[in-house]
Amino acid sequence: MSIRKLLIANRGEIAVRIIRAARELGIRTVQVHSAADAESLAVKMADEAVNIGPPHAAKSYLNIENILKAAKETGADAVHPGYGFLAENAAFADAVEEAGLVFVGPKGDSIRVMGDKVAARVAAESAGVPVVPGSDGRVDDPDHAKNIALAIGFPVMIKAAAGGGGRGIRIAHDMAEFETLMPQAAAEAKAAFGDGGLYIEKVIEKARHIEVQVLGDGKRAIHCFERECSLQRRRQKVWEEAPSAVLPDHVRQKLCASAVALAEAVNYRGAGTLEYLYDDETHHFYFIEMNTRIQVEHPVTEMITGIDLVREMIRIAGGEPLRVRQDQVRMSGHAIEVRINAEDPAKNFMPAPGTVTSLRVPGGPGTRFDTMLYQGYQVPPFYDSLLGKLIVWDETREKAIARMARALDELEVGGLATTKPLHQLLAENGNVREARFHTRWLEPWLEANAHRLKT
Repeated sequence: MSIRKLLIANRGEIAVRIIRAARELGIRTVQVHSAADAESLAVKMADEAVNIGPPHAAKSYLNIENILKAAKETGADAVHPGYGFLAENAAFADAVEEAGLVFVGPKGDSIRVMGDKVAARVAAESAGVPVVPGSDGRVDDPDHAKNIALAIGFPVMIKAAAGGGGRGIRIAHDMAEFETLMPQAAAEAKAAFGDGGLYIEKVIEKARHIEVQVLGDGKRAIHCFERECSLQRRRQKVWEEAPSAVLPDHVRQKLCASAVALAEAVNYRGAGTLEYLYDDETHHFYFIEMNTRIQVEHPVTEMITGIDLVREMIRIAGGEPLRVRQDQVRMSGHAIEVRINAEDPAKNFMPAPGTVTSLRVPGGPGTRFDTMLYQGYQVPPFYDSLLGKLIVWDETREKAIARMARALDELEVGGLATTKPLHQLLAENGNVREARFHTRWLEPWLEANAHRLKT
């Protein structure tokens, strides 16, 4: 292992997760932080901490110059970007390596190809991976865009070519909507990612969101099976599980093999996730994009495979080849993760930062809570509302849901409104228990059950 000191260019629960993995590898850690995060758990846990700017992310966690300065001053020899912020910024990956440091993730060129949805689509087609019908590339001319929409048929999705997280996306059901929504999507994409490029894609009705976890060393890649992430609100994942309850084994094999083929085609290094839409009536799957980083929901994969993904990506970045062959990756049981956010479900999920007055963390077999919380911690209002992830494992999906319900009952975060009530309702819902849902199932259900979320 050539890495001796690792700088974490992120915050929150993922920073804590990375510090733990590094410590197990005997690597010292440097936690950069904004002024608002001076008392964060990651700062308290790391061997060193450096203030890189004021609360707003643009002046701290997105400030490449300040991050690299902190790395130089502390003698760090590697940088882990976590997820979000600069994790999928090819220029940041390049700058880290140009500074003589190791970037814990893929090369900048891989991020450019796979981080751009249009380029990723071309790469997928070249690797023989099926893609959703849509434009062959970026579409800037409105008349050309209209012709594409008419050719593939409504409804269509107008998507930002760069970025993710549901931004820069609009669904048009007819031409009138299309003409109104296209400039809106371009403006939002430009504001969020600095790139207003768009492409057009067919909407797959009642599709499921299935994603495949891969690990690569730049030459060889393996998959760690799939995750089901179809329970979404405003295109943000709410409840994730592994494996998918509806994927037949023969489809699983084809789906996962396609992910490995694409990862190897782009010489992928590190942990990455290939996302697909899946039609469980026809059993067709379509590649939509790749996330060139560790995912929020990676723990469910760790729980069913026993592979520590964060530790492995650090090893790979340190120059080690993949230590596991594909035939050694085994799947056992079922795992579920729910996101505990500082949001008030009774007030349309309004952000609810504040002070943690008390904290009770669930325990017992097959139960894990990845968090940045501690009693007395002041949750700042400047960042994503994720407080932690409650993850459970059991022998079957039915048992895992029962364990999740029990763990949610145990979880207490005093002083804050959280999304715990939402997950308690989902855990008892018949459609969820029977895995009868799709990516657009949750929002209508929330509207019909809003009164039950009042606390």
